[in-house]
Amino acid sequence: MERFLPSVLENSGPEAGIFVADNNSDDDSVAWLKENYPTVTVIQNEENGGYSKGYNQSLAQIDSEYYVLLNSDIEVTSNWIDPVIQLMESDEMISACQPKIKDLNRRTHFEYAGAAGGFIDLFGYPFCRGRIFSTLEEDKGQYNEPESIFWASGACLFVRANAFREVRGLDEHLFAHMEEIDMCWRMKNLGYTIMYCPDSEVFHLGGGTLNSGSPRKTYFNFRNNLFMVFQNLPRERLVPVLLVRLILDGVAALKFLLGGQIKHVLPIFRAHIDFYKNLRKLTQRRFRNEVRYRRIKFYNAYRGSIALAYFLRQKKTFQKLNTRRFYS
Repeated sequence: MERFLPSVLENSGPEAGIFVADNNSDDDSVAWLKENYPTVTVIQNEENGGYSKGYNQSLAQIDSEYYVLLNSDIEVTSNWIDPVIQLMESDEMISACQPKIKDLNRRTHFEYAGAAGGFIDLFGYPFCRGRIFSTLEEDKGQYNEPESIFWASGACLFVRANAFREVRGLDEHLFAHMEEIDMCWRMKNLGYTIMYCPDSEVFHLGGGTLNSGSPRKTYFNFRNNLFMVFQNLPRERLVPVLLVRLILDGVAALKFLLGGQIKHVLPIFRAHIDFYKNLRKLTQRRFRNEVRYRRIKFYNAYRGSIALAYFLRQKKTFQKLNTRRFYS
């Protein structure tokens, strides 16, 4: 926060209200903020409810037409807000949007958490334009046009406040990881559009909460993805996809094992165990989704397995994927 908050204050303009939501931190963050930035409004939550609950509680206290959910490890640039708002103002059905997200430590390249906009494949695995698995593309202007996407990154997420409230915010059961994908999917089921705006650019450090080598991150990624898929997948695809996911997640565990990354194997099995233990609750939430949204289907999703495309067919970048394999 000490490193990145100044860029937010410097580049956000007088029309933007700056709020820091504190999830019951146990360091001196709040005291430091009040001493060094007394004009910044601090919202103190009574517990650490994770990304979803923390934002839901905090945004409920803010009256604004648009929200920008911004990670504390983001460096913003000049004029990072206006292009996104202008794009969203052009169509009231654009409910969420993200800027171009690049790597703070390698500023010529896209960053893992969002890059140039997110998508999912047939089995619910997420990927991005500019980032598929661990392959991060150099930004050569290949994604310099606004584009409809499946999900916008929670690292820097612009969202229309009324749409956020209409879908009842972020799913607090997910706690950490996949929350923004789940929310964007629910928005799409109400007919909204999610967009990518290349005229706005930010730089992300990444790994501030859970780094890529954390077994806990592996657990949340696999568990939350299963939760999200079960709650949102079209009914006719649910059982076949879950059966394939058993195989694919098992292959992922085997890959970790053969690669000597044994600490990531158990979290995958724990994720599946927790998924089965929560099936009753998940079924209830899925039923509520079906009643509320009337339709659950794919939009902009990849009609195939991104893992097979990447590892077997060597499709390492988004541009190498067959555009005809995306649902309209």
